[in-house]
Amino acid sequence: MNSPKYLDRCPIGCDSELKDTDILLPEGCLKVCSHCGQLISQCSEQSFHKSMEEFNDPKGTWPTPKTTSSLIRNTKKILKEIEAVTGKDRSQIRLLDVGCSNGAFIHAANKMGMNCEGVEPAKEAAQAAREVGLKVTHGFLEEVHFPDNSFDVITIFEVIEHLKDPMSILKECKRLLKPAGILGIRTGNTDSWTVKVFKGKWHYFNIDKHGGHISFFNKKSIFTLAQRADLKVERFQTYRVSYCEKDQAPYLIYRLLKILADLSNLPAKLSGKGHEMRVYLRNPS
Repeated sequence: MNSPKYLDRCPIGCDSELKDTDILLPEGCLKVCSHCGQLISQCSEQSFHKSMEEFNDPKGTWPTPKTTSSLIRNTKKILKEIEAVTGKDRSQIRLLDVGCSNGAFIHAANKMGMNCEGVEPAKEAAQAAREVGLKVTHGFLEEVHFPDNSFDVITIFEVIEHLKDPMSILKECKRLLKPAGILGIRTGNTDSWTVKVFKGKWHYFNIDKHGGHISFFNKKSIFTLAQRADLKVERFQTYRVSYCEKDQAPYLIYRLLKILADLSNLPAKLSGKGHEMRVYLRNPS
């Protein structure tokens, strides 16, 4: 007997038919919600939980010497975005990073002057974060029970695509945010030029490379989710384009396609067709 599918309905909450797509994965074709366009994996519950085991690792997302500069650069960019959206200096912001792994982002952000802490369900990663002096709570956000109106900003970066019920975490974030507080979300964008080219070969859909990726968003589905959670979309941006991975073509062809992708980055950003989505939602109450 086949294991039950981990997702059998639209995680956005649409009471609409799920249809087959032409995006084929080892688990079967991706399903699509006929209302919001959310793409849904057919992986089994067993496969989902097995793939999530990779995150229970003390190494977590801590950078290697080669990737430290990239972490610093990306953190600076994110903090500038947060300052722009909140209208506050980073020293005035209390931030909670949900799904923080072993705390690489909050460690870098703290050094840059923001007051950050985290929540992480993977025990080994959370313990590793605490061992280097970071304020990280082990558990799922809904189980931690922070007081109401605790944070100016909450980030859920590369988290929402793992969730069977994303509405639950958005409602909890809304409770924890101060009035006019900001929720930052980063996830993949299925309405991107990259997905048009790669379809089922896009690495983001590969549950073996990206454990727990079962639910894939687009602009309409993320806006629908925000509206149902009573959060206002403050900023929506997409970034980056890819037309070929290194192992998919001879080197010269890969380099030519890489140049084309780099040239496509700005128009993709302007048109919302990049494959990385960053969304900032405001708590109106």
